[in-house]
Amino acid sequence: MSTNRPPFSQLVRDPVLALAFGFGSGLAPKAPGTFGTMVGVALYWPLSQLPVLGYLAAVTIAAVAGVYICGAAAQKLGVHDHGGVVWDEIVGIWVALAMLPDHPLWILMGFGLFRCFDILKPWPIRWLDKHVGGGVGIMLDDLVAGLMAFGVLLACMQLLTLPAL
Repeated sequence: MSTNRPPFSQLVRDPVLALAFGFGSGLAPKAPGTFGTMVGVALYWPLSQLPVLGYLAAVTIAAVAGVYICGAAAQKLGVHDHGGVVWDEIVGIWVALAMLPDHPLWILMGFGLFRCFDILKPWPIRWLDKHVGGGVGIMLDDLVAGLMAFGVLLACMQLLTLPAL
């Protein structure tokens, strides 16, 4: 993972890099993925107000666009999956938080779980990260991390709402 960051002025001039670098959050010197995820959470608030189908459509469009955005950024920077490219984290956290209660506790748990899955890369995330290239590969491991976090959150939600035995 490269640490060479393009100057902010390049992001301002290039909309693809601006999106790929999460509107500048990917320029953070430490933990750019975490900062990108924070941008995703901030953008989640208005998205979460959409009807479920609208939310899922927006996330799907962002994921498909992300294949191009992340792939083009990798080409422009000459680095596959540059650490500052955080569009995949932004969309990944939207997957993790899909259809969950719009409450700060759920969002915080989703944030933590998503970052854990994204950083630790358990199977199949690590396999996807190593074997799928281009924009698809950059996006896919974070989408799966989001799905895994969503699964854990959904299980927690079910356990917390079970009637007393």
